Amino acid sequence: MRSPPGGRRRRVAFVGQETYFRICSLSRPTRSLEPLFVDYRAGADAELMLDTVTRFRADVVIVFRPETVPPGLFAGLDALTVGWSTEPLPRGRRNVHPDLSWRLSELALVDRTNFDRVVTFDPLSAAAAEAHVPVWRSVPLPVDDMVYGPPRPLAGPPRVVFVGYSTEHRERWLVEAKHRFDIVHAAHGVHGNRLLELFGRTDVAINLHGEPYPTFENRVSLHLAAGHLVLSEPLSPLQGLEPGIDFLEVRSPKQLELAIAGLHEHPRTFSRIQVRGRLKAERFRASRVYPRLVADLAADVAAFGSERC
Repeated sequence: MRSPPGGRRRRVAFVGQETYFRICSLSRPTRSLEPLFVDYRAGADAELMLDTVTRFRADVVIVFRPETVPPGLFAGLDALTVGWSTEPLPRGRRNVHPDLSWRLSELALVDRTNFDRVVTFDPLSAAAAEAHVPVWRSVPLPVDDMVYGPPRPLAGPPRVVFVGYSTEHRERWLVEAKHRFDIVHAAHGVHGNRLLELFGRTDVAINLHGEPYPTFENRVSLHLAAGHLVLSEPLSPLQGLEPGIDFLEVRSPKQLELAIAGLHEHPRTFSRIQVRGRLKAERFRASRVYPRLVADLAADVAAFGSERC
């Protein structure tokens, strides 16, 4: 838990499943941070992950989905450790969706002594997480700087994309729009450079929840950062975004279909929303979020200690 000597950058190791989380980390150094991404998921070789982090001589380790780290793995690690809870959790005890119950059962596996602090992406689910691990802060998942691009005028017709695996809920929303319009549905295997290439060919992005419960998907911030016009189911929490100003909110499959139809007829109608959404995406920029988070982490642990110490 040392401070870097000689004013050098802090080395930060980001640990998580590359498919989902590399794009939420830092790919380039900042003035204060030197990043490394370590691909790791539940059931993978944890000792190899730890060896990679140790050889990097990380000052800080940020783990996406902390429940995937075996108990006691970080006990002797000379670095500050952060667990980032990335999955939606129940917001009450009544009518809990089975998918949320399963995700909470996964979080219950976390070893709280592996981590100096735990962050959750959703303040509304923090109470559920607190049953298993103390929550230090709630911060939406950042967006790597490489995603950011300027908003472009919509093509005619606009190129509409939905990125996400298929569920019954999502297909119910998409079926009529897919029959009527040319919508690209990237369900599997699109990440890294392939995802950025797809983003470069996209004008309008659709966001739909995986299941019929409210949450905030980080694909919203990814698409806003890339300069896309976003059509989304109602988001909860909004993470500072404003419906009708930063993105277009649609409340039914029919509204989604009509919104796409309107963009085909008048592609520049919502250009102000597209531009405003791109500006608002700056709050998710990784090179702004992580230096502040790491500095606050170091100060907080220095002031109040940690169960790992």
